[in-house]
Amino acid sequence: MDNNNNNKTNDMIEIDLLEVFSILIGRWWLILLVALTTAIAGFAISFFVIKPTYESTTKIYILNKSDSQTVTYSDVQLGTQLTKDYSELINSRYVVEEVIQKMGLDLEYAQMKKKISVSSPSDTRILAITVSDHDPVVAMNMANALRESASQHISNVMDIDAVNIVESANMPTEKSSPSYTKWIVVGGALGGILMCAIILIGYLMDDTIKTSEDVERFLGLSTLGIIPIIETEDNRKKKKRR
Repeated sequence: MDNNNNNKTNDMIEIDLLEVFSILIGRWWLILLVALTTAIAGFAISFFVIKPTYESTTKIYILNKSDSQTVTYSDVQLGTQLTKDYSELINSRYVVEEVIQKMGLDLEYAQMKKKISVSSPSDTRILAITVSDHDPVVAMNMANALRESASQHISNVMDIDAVNIVESANMPTEKSSPSYTKWIVVGGALGGILMCAIILIGYLMDDTIKTSEDVERFLGLSTLGIIPIIETEDNRKKKKRR
Protein backbone atom coordinates (compact mmCIF):
# COMPACT_ATOMS: atom_id res chain seq x y z
CA MET A 1 0.00 0.00 0.00
CA ASP A 2 2.79 2.39 0.88
CA ASN A 3 4.51 1.80 -2.45
CA ASN A 4 1.26 2.51 -4.30
CA ASN A 5 0.74 5.75 -2.36
CA ASN A 6 4.32 6.84 -3.09
CA ASN A 7 3.87 6.08 -6.78
CA LYS A 8 0.63 8.10 -6.86
CA THR A 9 2.36 11.03 -5.13
CA ASN A 10 5.28 10.91 -7.54
CA ASP A 11 2.89 10.77 -10.49
CA MET A 12 1.01 13.78 -9.15
CA ILE A 13 4.26 15.75 -8.74
CA GLU A 14 5.34 14.89 -12.28
CA ILE A 15 1.98 15.97 -13.69
CA ASP A 16 2.15 19.25 -11.77
CA LEU A 17 5.66 19.99 -12.98
CA LEU A 18 4.70 19.26 -16.55
CA GLU A 19 1.66 21.50 -16.20
CA VAL A 20 3.75 24.31 -14.76
CA PHE A 21 6.25 23.94 -17.56
CA SER A 22 3.49 23.99 -20.17
CA ILE A 23 2.03 27.16 -18.63
CA LEU A 24 5.41 28.90 -18.82
CA ILE A 25 5.86 27.75 -22.41
CA GLY A 26 2.37 29.01 -23.24
CA ARG A 27 3.28 32.45 -21.86
CA TRP A 28 6.72 32.62 -23.47
CA TRP A 29 5.78 35.73 -25.43
CA LEU A 30 4.81 37.56 -22.23
CA ILE A 31 8.01 36.52 -20.46
CA LEU A 32 10.08 37.61 -23.46
CA LEU A 33 8.25 40.94 -23.69
CA VAL A 34 8.88 41.76 -20.03
CA ALA A 35 12.52 40.63 -20.28
CA LEU A 36 13.08 42.90 -23.31
CA THR A 37 11.40 45.80 -21.52
CA THR A 38 13.55 45.46 -18.39
CA ALA A 39 16.68 44.99 -20.52
CA ILE A 40 15.94 48.27 -22.30
CA ALA A 41 15.28 49.89 -18.92
CA GLY A 42 18.64 48.62 -17.65
CA PHE A 43 20.41 50.10 -20.67
CA ALA A 44 18.59 53.42 -20.23
CA ILE A 45 19.58 53.61 -16.56
CA SER A 46 23.23 52.82 -17.28
CA PHE A 47 23.39 55.29 -20.17
CA PHE A 48 21.33 58.25 -18.95
CA VAL A 49 21.29 58.02 -15.15
CA ILE A 50 24.60 56.56 -13.94
CA LYS A 51 27.65 58.76 -14.44
CA PRO A 52 30.59 57.04 -16.16
CA THR A 53 33.65 56.35 -14.03
CA TYR A 54 37.25 56.42 -15.27
CA GLU A 55 40.30 54.73 -13.75
CA SER A 56 43.91 55.89 -13.90
CA THR A 57 46.81 53.71 -12.71
CA THR A 58 50.36 54.54 -11.70
CA LYS A 59 53.02 52.04 -10.63
CA ILE A 60 55.96 52.27 -8.23
CA TYR A 61 58.85 49.92 -7.49
CA ILE A 62 60.09 49.48 -3.92
CA LEU A 63 63.44 47.82 -3.17
CA ASN A 64 66.01 48.18 -0.41
CA LYS A 65 69.55 48.96 -1.59
CA SER A 66 72.13 46.68 -0.07
CA ASP A 67 75.85 47.40 0.25
CA SER A 68 76.72 44.95 -2.52
CA GLN A 69 74.06 46.45 -4.81
CA THR A 70 72.69 42.92 -5.44
CA VAL A 71 69.18 41.59 -4.96
CA THR A 72 68.57 38.12 -3.59
CA TYR A 73 65.45 36.00 -3.76
CA SER A 74 64.91 36.50 -0.02
CA ASP A 75 64.82 40.25 -0.65
CA VAL A 76 62.03 39.76 -3.19
CA GLN A 77 60.12 37.49 -0.81
CA LEU A 78 60.46 40.03 1.98
CA GLY A 79 59.26 42.80 -0.32
CA THR A 80 56.23 40.71 -1.31
CA GLN A 81 55.32 40.18 2.33
CA LEU A 82 55.53 43.92 2.94
CA THR A 83 53.18 44.88 0.13
CA LYS A 84 50.24 44.87 2.56
CA ASP A 85 52.15 47.30 4.76
CA TYR A 86 52.79 49.54 1.76
CA SER A 87 49.10 49.36 0.82
CA GLU A 88 48.09 50.48 4.31
CA LEU A 89 50.53 53.39 4.15
CA ILE A 90 49.19 54.48 0.77
CA ASN A 91 45.63 54.49 2.14
CA SER A 92 46.67 56.16 5.39
CA ARG A 93 44.97 59.34 6.50
CA TYR A 94 48.26 61.25 6.30
CA VAL A 95 48.76 60.49 2.60
CA VAL A 96 45.13 60.80 1.53
CA GLU A 97 44.51 64.10 3.30
CA GLU A 98 47.77 65.51 1.94
CA VAL A 99 46.56 64.78 -1.59
CA ILE A 100 43.19 66.40 -0.82
CA GLN A 101 44.91 69.55 0.43
CA LYS A 102 47.40 69.75 -2.46
CA MET A 103 44.68 69.41 -5.10
CA GLY A 104 42.07 71.40 -3.23
CA LEU A 105 39.51 68.62 -3.49
CA ASP A 106 36.12 68.97 -1.86
CA LEU A 107 36.27 65.45 -0.44
CA GLU A 108 36.42 63.85 2.97
CA TYR A 109 39.00 61.19 3.86
CA ALA A 110 36.45 58.34 3.62
CA GLN A 111 35.19 59.57 0.24
CA MET A 112 38.68 59.82 -1.19
CA LYS A 113 39.69 56.42 0.17
CA LYS A 114 36.83 54.75 -1.71
CA LYS A 115 38.36 56.00 -4.96
CA ILE A 116 41.73 54.32 -4.27
CA SER A 117 42.71 50.70 -4.84
CA VAL A 118 46.18 49.19 -4.46
CA SER A 119 47.32 45.91 -6.01
CA SER A 120 50.59 44.08 -6.52
CA PRO A 121 51.57 41.38 -9.04
CA SER A 122 52.73 38.18 -7.37
CA ASP A 123 56.44 37.85 -6.43
CA THR A 124 57.19 41.49 -7.18
CA ARG A 125 57.67 44.73 -5.31
CA ILE A 126 55.71 46.69 -7.88
CA LEU A 127 52.64 48.42 -6.52
CA ALA A 128 49.84 49.55 -8.81
CA ILE A 129 47.88 52.52 -7.45
CA THR A 130 44.53 52.99 -9.18
CA VAL A 131 42.26 56.00 -8.67
CA SER A 132 38.71 56.29 -10.03
CA ASP A 133 36.72 59.43 -10.72
CA HIS A 134 33.98 60.73 -13.01
CA ASP A 135 36.52 63.08 -14.63
CA PRO A 136 39.42 61.29 -16.41
CA VAL A 137 41.79 64.25 -15.96
CA VAL A 138 41.07 64.45 -12.24
CA ALA A 139 41.60 60.70 -11.90
CA MET A 140 45.03 60.98 -13.55
CA ASN A 141 46.09 63.95 -11.43
CA MET A 142 44.91 62.28 -8.22
CA ALA A 143 46.86 59.11 -9.05
CA ASN A 144 50.09 61.06 -9.67
CA ALA A 145 49.65 63.15 -6.52
CA LEU A 146 48.91 60.04 -4.48
CA ARG A 147 52.01 58.33 -5.83
CA GLU A 148 54.26 61.26 -4.86
CA SER A 149 52.86 61.59 -1.34
CA ALA A 150 52.84 57.84 -0.75
CA SER A 151 56.41 57.41 -1.99
CA GLN A 152 57.68 60.00 0.48
CA HIS A 153 55.63 58.56 3.32
CA ILE A 154 56.78 54.98 2.64
CA SER A 155 60.43 56.08 2.53
CA ASN A 156 60.12 57.84 5.89
CA VAL A 157 58.14 55.18 7.74
CA MET A 158 59.67 51.97 6.34
CA ASP A 159 63.19 53.36 6.01
CA ILE A 160 63.25 52.62 2.28
CA ASP A 161 66.23 53.90 0.32
CA ALA A 162 64.34 54.44 -2.94
CA VAL A 163 60.85 54.33 -4.40
CA ASN A 164 61.12 54.38 -8.17
CA ILE A 165 58.41 55.28 -10.65
CA VAL A 166 57.58 52.42 -13.00
CA GLU A 167 54.70 54.13 -14.79
CA SER A 168 53.12 57.54 -14.45
CA ALA A 169 49.35 57.75 -14.30
CA ASN A 170 47.69 57.29 -17.65
CA MET A 171 44.96 59.39 -19.18
CA PRO A 172 41.93 57.07 -19.30
CA THR A 173 40.10 57.23 -22.61
CA GLU A 174 37.49 54.57 -21.91
CA LYS A 175 35.17 54.39 -18.95
CA SER A 176 35.56 51.56 -16.48
CA SER A 177 31.91 51.55 -15.45
CA PRO A 178 29.01 51.19 -15.86
CA SER A 179 29.00 48.22 -18.26
CA TYR A 180 26.10 48.47 -20.70
CA THR A 181 26.24 44.74 -21.43
CA LYS A 182 26.07 43.85 -17.75
CA TRP A 183 23.09 46.11 -17.12
CA ILE A 184 21.24 44.76 -20.18
CA VAL A 185 21.83 41.11 -19.23
CA VAL A 186 20.98 41.62 -15.56
CA GLY A 187 17.90 43.70 -16.38
CA GLY A 188 16.61 41.14 -18.88
CA ALA A 189 17.26 38.22 -16.52
CA LEU A 190 15.52 39.92 -13.60
CA GLY A 191 12.53 40.82 -15.74
CA GLY A 192 12.18 37.28 -17.08
CA ILE A 193 12.50 35.73 -13.61
CA LEU A 194 10.02 38.19 -12.13
CA MET A 195 7.46 37.46 -14.86
CA CYS A 196 7.88 33.70 -14.38
CA ALA A 197 7.32 34.15 -10.64
CA ILE A 198 4.15 36.19 -11.24
CA ILE A 199 2.78 33.55 -13.63
CA LEU A 200 3.54 30.74 -11.20
CA ILE A 201 1.96 32.60 -8.28
CA GLY A 202 -1.15 33.22 -10.36
CA TYR A 203 -1.25 29.53 -11.27
CA LEU A 204 -0.87 28.39 -7.64
CA MET A 205 -3.49 30.85 -6.38
CA ASP A 206 -6.03 29.81 -9.02
CA ASP A 207 -8.22 27.11 -7.44
CA THR A 208 -11.03 27.18 -10.02
CA ILE A 209 -12.08 23.96 -11.74
CA LYS A 210 -11.71 24.18 -15.48
CA THR A 211 -11.57 20.62 -16.85
CA SER A 212 -12.95 17.17 -16.05
CA GLU A 213 -9.47 16.19 -14.92
CA ASP A 214 -9.63 18.93 -12.26
CA VAL A 215 -12.92 17.44 -10.99
CA GLU A 216 -11.36 14.03 -10.58
CA ARG A 217 -8.18 15.43 -9.04
CA PHE A 218 -9.61 17.84 -6.48
CA LEU A 219 -13.09 16.41 -5.76
CA GLY A 220 -12.40 12.71 -6.27
CA LEU A 221 -15.46 12.38 -8.51
CA SER A 222 -15.68 10.92 -11.97
CA THR A 223 -17.46 12.92 -14.66
CA LEU A 224 -20.26 11.27 -16.58
CA GLY A 225 -20.19 13.71 -19.44
CA ILE A 226 -19.50 17.22 -20.65
CA ILE A 227 -22.24 19.65 -21.59
CA PRO A 228 -21.08 22.12 -24.26
CA ILE A 229 -22.06 25.77 -23.98
CA ILE A 230 -24.41 26.79 -26.79
CA GLU A 231 -24.22 30.42 -27.71
CA THR A 232 -27.36 32.20 -28.75
CA GLU A 233 -27.54 34.50 -31.72
CA ASP A 234 -27.80 37.55 -29.42
CA ASN A 235 -24.60 36.63 -27.58
CA ARG A 236 -22.75 36.19 -30.85
CA LYS A 237 -23.87 39.62 -32.05
CA LYS A 238 -22.75 41.20 -28.76
CA LYS A 239 -19.30 39.61 -29.08
CA LYS A 240 -18.98 40.84 -32.66
CA ARG A 241 -19.89 44.38 -31.57
CA ARG A 242 -17.25 44.28 -28.83
